[in-house]
Amino acid sequence: MIPLFFVILVTVATVLLGIYATKRAQSASDFFVAGRQVSVFMNASAISGEYLSAASFMGVAGLVMRFGYDAMWYPVGYAAGYLFLLLFIAGPLRRFGAYTIPDFAEGRFDSPLFRKIAVSFVMFIGFFYTMPQMKAAGVTMGSIMQWPYWVGIVVVGAVITFNVALGGMKGITFVQAFQYWVKAFAIAVPVFVIMSIYGSYTSTLSKTAANASGFPVLATDGTYKVNGKAKAPTNVVAFQAVEADVTFKSSTVIGKVSPSRKPEPGEDALLLDAIIKAGAITSGTTIHLVPVVVTKGGVVVEKDGKAVLTGIKLEFDEPAELALTKGLPVPNAQKNSKWLAPFGTLTSKHGYPLLYTYSLIIALICGTAGLPHILVRFYTNPDGRSAKKTTFWVMVLIGVFYFFTPIWGAVGREFIPGLYVPNKTDYVVINLPGQVPGIWGDVLKGVTSAGAFAAFMSTFSGLLVSMSGAWAHDIYGRILKPESSPTQRISAFKIAAIVIGLISMVLGLFIETFDIAMLVGWAFAIAAASYFPLLLLGAWWRGLTATGAASGMLVGGLSSLTAIILFMLSDRKVVTIADPLVKSLCEQPAIWTVPLSLLVMYVVSLVTRGSIPKDVDEKMLRLHAPEGLGYSKDYITSDH
Repeated sequence: MIPLFFVILVTVATVLLGIYATKRAQSASDFFVAGRQVSVFMNASAISGEYLSAASFMGVAGLVMRFGYDAMWYPVGYAAGYLFLLLFIAGPLRRFGAYTIPDFAEGRFDSPLFRKIAVSFVMFIGFFYTMPQMKAAGVTMGSIMQWPYWVGIVVVGAVITFNVALGGMKGITFVQAFQYWVKAFAIAVPVFVIMSIYGSYTSTLSKTAANASGFPVLATDGTYKVNGKAKAPTNVVAFQAVEADVTFKSSTVIGKVSPSRKPEPGEDALLLDAIIKAGAITSGTTIHLVPVVVTKGGVVVEKDGKAVLTGIKLEFDEPAELALTKGLPVPNAQKNSKWLAPFGTLTSKHGYPLLYTYSLIIALICGTAGLPHILVRFYTNPDGRSAKKTTFWVMVLIGVFYFFTPIWGAVGREFIPGLYVPNKTDYVVINLPGQVPGIWGDVLKGVTSAGAFAAFMSTFSGLLVSMSGAWAHDIYGRILKPESSPTQRISAFKIAAIVIGLISMVLGLFIETFDIAMLVGWAFAIAAASYFPLLLLGAWWRGLTATGAASGMLVGGLSSLTAIILFMLSDRKVVTIADPLVKSLCEQPAIWTVPLSLLVMYVVSLVTRGSIPKDVDEKMLRLHAPEGLGYSKDYITSDH
């Protein structure tokens, strides 16, 4: 009940802050850009609160625990993207003075059609980003209250939707600034307590490195629930090459039995039927697993003078409960040496680690500079100079936060390795504090649970404001009903927030099996191939035309979206992608979609250079001239 108390405390504080701020949100400008009067440090705290999503608070630690330091590119890329934003985009974007990024798209190119294209990508990126926030809500409430996954999504989604509909941008600015400091406290303080009891981060890594050929082991006997085929790929349990007894505590169906080690070309098929066969398994059945010798042409394969062995991988068609014994090398965990090494199982899983790594870096850095719900916050600063100062402080605040996330993954691998078995490493930040004995364990779990809530609440709030603002201002106020009054657009904003909130909850039900940080990474990949090229070239190249920019956005953005959906379907075994290179380029498409988008924008703009706006020089001055020279002005000059 203690963790629930902390969650309720944060939720109540969030709602009360939202109500307080609502009293100060009266005009359309307040709802869309907080009246353009947010101070530097307040806005930096709010942007950091919005940016540090469930992927940052829970997902990065889960990825580090699962894949090792190969996953460190995520926090590095998330933070480094703001340097790019600081240098090239933050100042010009604010000086242009719009309400939304589609405003910038139309105003820069004098093209109402381009607004329609731009607003569609706000929705694509936004919905991709809301899904991991919904998963985090389901995971957190499931861990605290043992609620079904969907109940957590509905409860949390309803609270956030209510808060956004209540106060718009001005309302959530206060909320998100508060939530950053909640998250910073929740990620830092518990891990110091845990390390003071169980050993430092350095000693944990040293222990892992000293046993490079080993695996983490189960500290106690336990029963683990594993998903069925409906939630593939989390229905897989890959045992290490050791002897072990496994007892099935429930009846299940094994769909496939295969070696846990990926066979190399020319190796013989292994006879695994003598150990366990695919098919129905009754409750109470115990099997004795043994290492299997790998052969090639009937000859034993050796490495370093020793026979190469493999364990067995089981894929379950129906949910299963497995009883595993203390001291067993943890199924689904990788060897310590691989966990510590670069180009590990995350980036090399398709056989192209360098390609995968560079593509991931491009997606994270360029995607940060192309996220609509982050970029719109720069319009809340009074001027371009304060926007750049805000970006600097954001880099400081999120850098401090990301210092702690890998520590959780490393310590969690040592002390709660049982999370590997059901493929639930995303739970490490919530479950690790429970290892502290007595009431303090519950208190620390309450703190991290509250931090998780603050994470997905603040990010989901920002996404709802961005998407609802795009609907109310760009679609309703500029396309469907240009003559609408500020009051009507505020009403449209509130209705849109409710509808988009409901859609986000539904989408969250379908992504339970995907890693939180991976889902966010895909949103970044779409943003990197659509909005980033638009903002970079639109702010710095006078020769960019509306046709060129729109063509590049469509080609790059839709290519990324298509590739990611194909990979998601292949991961769920709905479609098959046989070529590992193609699979790698679908999972991480930024390495080809970002250059493709930039190239299309450049070539098409050259072909259509006759359509460059006649006042392009004036617009470039508005983007880059210091405010003191008088060229900068708000693209939107009134509440209407």
